[in-house]
Amino acid sequence: MISAERRAQAAWTGTLAEGSGLLRLASGAAPDLPVTWASRTARSEGKTSPEELIAAAHASCFAMAFSHGLTEAGTPPRSLDVTAVVTIVQTDSGFQVASSRLEVRGVVPGLDQTAFAAAAAAAKEGCPVSQALHGNVEISVTATLDQGA
Repeated sequence: MISAERRAQAAWTGTLAEGSGLLRLASGAAPDLPVTWASRTARSEGKTSPEELIAAAHASCFAMAFSHGLTEAGTPPRSLDVTAVVTIVQTDSGFQVASSRLEVRGVVPGLDQTAFAAAAAAAKEGCPVSQALHGNVEISVTATLDQGA
């Protein structure tokens, strides 16, 4: 059975509104990433946010789950292009991540649009990040099959 731990570290200086932080991925796959309150709620200006990192995790996880499902069904994808749009909203009780909208375009020989959309829906349910968000975040998927090369 596979088990893995992944680590990230955050360091923050100052107040919420005027302060800033750095996120570090233990893998070293990316340089230290600056983060501020404004990058979460107003303007990114070259900084990231937890919600952007959730979007990155969801897009990559979904792409892997979708590719695996298609391959297992005998229709391996030629390409999948996935975007995740994560929305944070202010509620009466504070801020919360409200939704993650997955958008996928793909080239899959031997598949029609109906089967592609059904496979995308299954991948949305099977993706471990979707499972982690389930019950707390509204998750949707829009799937478009391209006939291109």
